[in-house]
Amino acid sequence: MDPRYPIGEYSPPQDVTPALRREAISTIAEAPAKLRAAIKGLSEEQLNTPYRDGGWTVRQVAHHVPDSHMNAYVRFRLALTEQEPTIKPYEEARWAELEDAKSAPVDVSLALLDSLHERWVRLLRSLKAEEFARTFRHPDHGVRTVDWLLFLYAWHGRHHTAHVTELRKQKGW
Repeated sequence: MDPRYPIGEYSPPQDVTPALRREAISTIAEAPAKLRAAIKGLSEEQLNTPYRDGGWTVRQVAHHVPDSHMNAYVRFRLALTEQEPTIKPYEEARWAELEDAKSAPVDVSLALLDSLHERWVRLLRSLKAEEFARTFRHPDHGVRTVDWLLFLYAWHGRHHTAHVTELRKQKGW
C-alpha cells in the first residue's frame, strides 16, 4: 500500500446515479465525526507525528481537511451561481506550513469542520439533478462538473481520515 493513498487515488465514478450521489453526500456528512474519532485520545506528541515519512503531522492533516473543504464549499457555491466560473487553486502544502496549521489545537479545526459540513450537506441535499451537471473551470484540471467535485470531496475526507487511522494501526495507538 502506498502510504500517500491509503484508500487509493481518486477515481470518479463512470456512471453517476442518484443513489451514488446520496452515498457521496452521506460520506461528506459523516466526515467530521469520522475524523474526530480517528484523532480522539491522541497525545500532543502523537498529534505531532507525521503519518508517513515526509508527510504532514496528524495535526496538520486535522487542519488541512477544513482548509480544503472550505475551498470546496466556495467552489460549489460559485459553480451553482455563476456561469462556468474559474476557481482559484491554493498552495495546500504551504498552508500546512503556516503556524496555525502546525500548532493550533485540533479541536479548533474539528469544530470548524462540523459547522462547515452542516451548511455544505444542507446545500448538497437541496440540489436538483441538473445542478450536479453545472460546471466550473479549474486552472489545473480544466472544465469539471459539480458531480466531479462531489465525488472528489467524498473521497478526500475518507483519504485523510485513513492517514490517521493507518498511522494508529502502524504505531499500535
